[in-house]
Amino acid sequence: MLDVQAHDEISDIMAMDAAEQNFFSDDDMTEVDRDMSKVHLNQATPDRFKTKSFPMAASNFNSKLTSMQAMENDPVILLRTFYNRFFPYKTYFNWLNYDTTPNKNFVQREFSFTLASDTYLRYNSFSDAEELRNEIERLQPVKIDIGAIYTAKPKDKKTINPKAFQPVEKELVFDIDMTDYDEIRTCCSGGDICHKCWGFMTVAIKVIHAALKEDFGFKHILWVYSGRRGVHCWVCDERARKLNNEARSAIVSYLEVVKGGAEMSRKVKLPATLHPSLTRSLDILRQYFLPLVVKDQGVFNDEKSWKKILNIIPDQAVQAKLAERWEGTDASGKSRWDDLRTELEKNEYAKRKTGDKLNLIPRDIIFQYTYPRLDDKVSTNINHLLKSPFCVHPKTQRVCVPINPDTCDQFDPFSVPTLQTLTKELESYNAANTKETDKRMADYDKTSLKEYIGTFELFVDGLLKEALERKRAEASVSMEF
Repeated sequence: MLDVQAHDEISDIMAMDAAEQNFFSDDDMTEVDRDMSKVHLNQATPDRFKTKSFPMAASNFNSKLTSMQAMENDPVILLRTFYNRFFPYKTYFNWLNYDTTPNKNFVQREFSFTLASDTYLRYNSFSDAEELRNEIERLQPVKIDIGAIYTAKPKDKKTINPKAFQPVEKELVFDIDMTDYDEIRTCCSGGDICHKCWGFMTVAIKVIHAALKEDFGFKHILWVYSGRRGVHCWVCDERARKLNNEARSAIVSYLEVVKGGAEMSRKVKLPATLHPSLTRSLDILRQYFLPLVVKDQGVFNDEKSWKKILNIIPDQAVQAKLAERWEGTDASGKSRWDDLRTELEKNEYAKRKTGDKLNLIPRDIIFQYTYPRLDDKVSTNINHLLKSPFCVHPKTQRVCVPINPDTCDQFDPFSVPTLQTLTKELESYNAANTKETDKRMADYDKTSLKEYIGTFELFVDGLLKEALERKRAEASVSMEF
């Protein structure tokens, strides 16, 4: 049993007012519990208890209350603030529900949460936006994933016959990750990105967005920054959501151009006459190849890089000729690219009746070095989960914000708001604006998150408008009968 003094100290801490207690996270309480579990209480040695055990834990505990700087940098507190004050729950609900009144699109939708303890919770589902909000604010997940719409509520999965619990709908999604470009980018690798290689994501958005709209006729396409090194695409048209796995696989196959593992030098081999979709893509790729690949990535600047390109050429004699010409020179990347094109586009190669027409190789190199690279598993399986928009990446602390495809050239991943910048922006705004009208504003409208939520709201408004028009059309047909 605790001695009287220790009991009083604990009582004092537990008696803190509610406003102070709100600053504590579950991790804070775990930390105190862990410290207390190490205390060996002994009535005969109260001094040792007081000086070495409990006061140390109490000091750590109270420091998070008294130090504003510590609170501003505590990821747990920052995440709690984000979910309480910035997450756009209403618009988020309207998006996944495709209406303002709860229906199966939302109620039978799977959500998964990853907690700070690395606990992974699947098959969560909610009746409305308020229930979702309450659970997110309670659990404080470091990651939220969105899954499919099932034949029943995912939270009831254990009580349902497995054959009766099946995924039936989900947005057509694409995941484009910068790590898939590691074999061609020279500036970064792995999870790292910079302005030089981010251009690959810009090209991917432009190419895939054009194909989805012009080739498949999809209208409601949401692009989202992953928070660190890539982008996600959500195709939200009703007919896209109803696609089965085979149809999803067919779309991915249609879009894929770069194929083959790391051991293959040549990963693109297209016919002489391109499909109109690829002709359109090539027009986009050509705009970026020189500034992105030749200049920023410098793929012709060093021998190791330009030899990888020469290995794409199926004629070893041509490879050797160009290598001999380039070795030991300080020619620019642009001049080496022009030299390669001139050599391969000579009539003697273009007229060859057997094997590859070498004059087409420069075109295929452009595709191999700039065309989007897709993670097909994410797209082809309806029950595959994908990170939710407006998550916060645990390493960068950046919010997963929407990207406007019309202005994706201007998107800068390094200017995306973080938890810390949002909190500071809110504090600065509130300090400078004390009017009652300002107090009634949504907190995200007072920060740099405003423009991204504005993009999201416009997107969701388009979905709701279409849903309303469909309801009116159905009502009109019903009245006719």
